[in-house]
Amino acid sequence: MEEPAVIELREWSRMDEELKQERTRLTNRLREQLRRYYPQMLELGGDLGGVWFLDLWEKAPTPAEAARIRKASIAAILKRNRIRRHDAAGVLQILRQQPLRVNRGTTAAAQAHIASLIARLRPLNQLIDQAHTRLGELLAEIVTEDDAGERKEQRDVSILSSLPGVGRIVLATLLTEATQALGERDYHTLRMLTGAAPVTFRSGKSCVVKMRQACNKRLRNAMYHWALVAIQHDAVSRERYDELRGRGHGHARALRSVSDRLLKVACVMLRNRTRYDPEHRAVRATAA
Repeated sequence: MEEPAVIELREWSRMDEELKQERTRLTNRLREQLRRYYPQMLELGGDLGGVWFLDLWEKAPTPAEAARIRKASIAAILKRNRIRRHDAAGVLQILRQQPLRVNRGTTAAAQAHIASLIARLRPLNQLIDQAHTRLGELLAEIVTEDDAGERKEQRDVSILSSLPGVGRIVLATLLTEATQALGERDYHTLRMLTGAAPVTFRSGKSCVVKMRQACNKRLRNAMYHWALVAIQHDAVSRERYDELRGRGHGHARALRSVSDRLLKVACVMLRNRTRYDPEHRAVRATAA
């Protein structure tokens, strides 16, 4: 029987994904409305649903308002939201570029549409933050005490979280969508569930290897993001990725191989109840 914390964790993990999907739909619509009359804002890049971006639009919702806004107001928004990739002068220069010439009423119509989108994006941002907080709390609860009342130092949560690229979302997805396979340390089942194991089609002398489609889509998405972060922070994963790219593999194909390797390492760690050590010879061997 599953622990109550795991059941609740699964629900919050799925809620988090649903909230993010809704947020993506709204930000896509926001992007299309900005293209109609105010494409300068799109040059700022980043997350259009971010709090700082929404604050900035409300301060300067049109090119005409951008021509009047003070640099100090923009600086305050950047400082409040801890945005360091932009400075007030640079943002002001982008917003004050030559505006588009649009039909009468287009600006007012798009502005009203964006205001309605922001009214939905702000509570969504809060709900997503709440989901992330609750996921962290539940993951901490899963690290329970054993029968003797002494805390287990090498629980599955602490072992998996030591792996490069594993954050709250990836960890929660693995624990709740692959509970049995993780509990059994079944690497081959995990490969199939996550889509890391390719599928081979044979007919006569032909042999074609393709990506597995029959898998848990949430797990496959989690594995993609796990590998994507791992190659940025783990030298061994980066070496594996670069080697595969050098052999002609595409980006997604190389990431699947990296995630496949990480799954194998995770199963060995869980069986041995050890935390991740990038210099361990067994870890190095899996990169070959």
